[in-house]
Amino acid sequence: MKNCSKYTATQKGRQGVFEAITPEDVATLIYTSGTSGAPKGVMLTHRNLLHQINNMWEIVPAVPGDRFLSMLPPWHAYERSAEYFILTHGTQQIYSSVKYLKADLQKYQPHYVFSVPLVYETLYSSIQRQISSSSPARKTVALALIKISLLYMEAKKIFEGTVLSKNPVKPSSISYMFNCLWARIVAALLWPLHNLAKMLVYKKIHSTIGISKAAISGGGSLPMHVDKFFEAIGIKVQNGYGLTETSPAVAARRPFCNVLGTVGHPIKHTEIKIVDIETGEVLPDGSKGIVKIKGPPVMKGYYKNPSATNNALDQEGWFNTGDIGWIAPHHATGPSRKCGGILVLEGRAKDTIVLATGENVEPAELEEIASRSSLIDQIMVIGQDRRRLGAIVVPNNNEALAAAKRKSSLDGNNDEAKDTVMNLLYDELRTWMAGCSFQIGPILVVEEPFTIDNGLMTPTMKIRRDRVAAKYQSEIEALYE
Repeated sequence: MKNCSKYTATQKGRQGVFEAITPEDVATLIYTSGTSGAPKGVMLTHRNLLHQINNMWEIVPAVPGDRFLSMLPPWHAYERSAEYFILTHGTQQIYSSVKYLKADLQKYQPHYVFSVPLVYETLYSSIQRQISSSSPARKTVALALIKISLLYMEAKKIFEGTVLSKNPVKPSSISYMFNCLWARIVAALLWPLHNLAKMLVYKKIHSTIGISKAAISGGGSLPMHVDKFFEAIGIKVQNGYGLTETSPAVAARRPFCNVLGTVGHPIKHTEIKIVDIETGEVLPDGSKGIVKIKGPPVMKGYYKNPSATNNALDQEGWFNTGDIGWIAPHHATGPSRKCGGILVLEGRAKDTIVLATGENVEPAELEEIASRSSLIDQIMVIGQDRRRLGAIVVPNNNEALAAAKRKSSLDGNNDEAKDTVMNLLYDELRTWMAGCSFQIGPILVVEEPFTIDNGLMTPTMKIRRDRVAAKYQSEIEALYE
């Protein structure tokens, strides 16, 4: 790395000459959060960071005076790039935290929010609680109108061409014509009720949280039910994808093509390919494999760690993300015509659980489904080399105890309450995961939540699986005995 303050002076009294800095020089060292393994120093160059600044406008078409709210630590790659973008476009930045988020959203009414999926999940839960605490009549009306808006949005996707599909074969023209006609009829019938919902329900939500232009989500997977909910109530959430090693953004949903369940198209000048996890062979669109990235956002390497650099970057400059995903096939016509080239993520290769039966399980998908239960605050699926899956669950104590009291008359017996809550959690998991290929067996209920402060979550609020597993190793062993 070059020292920006280094200069040379050949004669005493002569003006010093600063050493020139090139785009390929290292601008910063950012250590990875280390969700699995030891942190590594990522060398990002001036070119890496400038690429983010120059190309983020296509995702966030901000104008001078727009207000941005963010709450990630300023040393995080996502926050760093966001701040550089904000500063170079004449916009305002508001710093917040989880504790003050609700108050800050109402006070500052930001046009944009930069944050991670967990924040949007928290907002979703807060809105749901607010609806549930209203009078029975208002609650019934609000929930009914939200369901109507969800149906309206699903119908719109068909004729707008944003229905996500893995199938490389496009549907027949006749079939699509009838589906499109039916979707337009349904949307036309639901449109008046959707507009009524805007006036009666969504207007109040908007006045509380602002976010009048878009919420930018990155640093993890956005649960589909949260994605659909915000779309239904008229708050645009644009999910993106990136890593510290890629400065970070490599793909993001655009304002004009916001396909739910995806992380959008690649950023300009960035290449993405999917390769077979075993052979490294490039796979066709619609096939699931390892995501590889090439282009201006990719790091220079890991600081003083050539071995790790060579493992991550091949000789052609392709970076192995370790993520599993697929690219949507291109269709010239039909309900998926706008989805071609969009990236869809399905988990981490390193997170894959291999059962004793030889079956591979992606835990992220199961965790996303299970976390929809109001009784579950956090969940981590376990089961590596076991005959069946299990889970470590952090319950929502208030909801769980309230549900337990409704189910049985608890007399203050702590053991009885624990047993009732445990049975309720089993019931919830069976209910929510009824349609899944894999079911969760034994569960370990823990009271201590996974947080950044106790080291069980990364700064982007992703569970550090290795640390959680290590912390509860003896309990996990007992669980499977």
